[in-house]
Amino acid sequence: MELLLGSKSPRRQELLKGAGTEYTLVNIDSDEDFPDDMEKEKVAEYLAIKKAEAYKGNLENKILLTADTTVYLDGEIINKPEDEADAVKMLTKLSGKMHTVFTGVCLRSKTQEITFTDKTNVYFKDLTNEQIVYYVQNFRPLDKAGAYGIQDWIGYIGVTKIEGDFFNVMGLPVNRVYDELQKFRQNQ
Repeated sequence: MELLLGSKSPRRQELLKGAGTEYTLVNIDSDEDFPDDMEKEKVAEYLAIKKAEAYKGNLENKILLTADTTVYLDGEIINKPEDEADAVKMLTKLSGKMHTVFTGVCLRSKTQEITFTDKTNVYFKDLTNEQIVYYVQNFRPLDKAGAYGIQDWIGYIGVTKIEGDFFNVMGLPVNRVYDELQKFRQNQ
């Protein structure tokens, strides 16, 4: 069965390639709105399902993979920054604290659907304002939830510990996706 990746994220594309998984990229337009009263742990999976539902192509002999990643800190979801100033503000909030990254995944074919959420706790050391500004200006993390990429400079110098899947923080829990794809294909 052909795998379709419904994601604009270069990191998800890179992670699937790195795992030796062949796929065809498909374009899906879906907003990232969610109900205000939704449990924060469920938002990423909800958005992944919403993206899958927005796909209008044929899923005969195909599996569609969609995903969404959210950053959760102190009762608040921290999405993608609007601009550099917003990115600096977000990273200042994350500095010196533990936050949780949730990636929701939806695998859908014509006959079945599997959804799940993976969770990783990330610990940042106290970052100086100079470090934060340097990172934002030089690495432009405006397309990333929480305004950072763990695989970037800020991850090297700022992350002191993680609990969970490193690749989940990049945007796709590759190990679990691989296992779920194997199960999915067996059940077709």
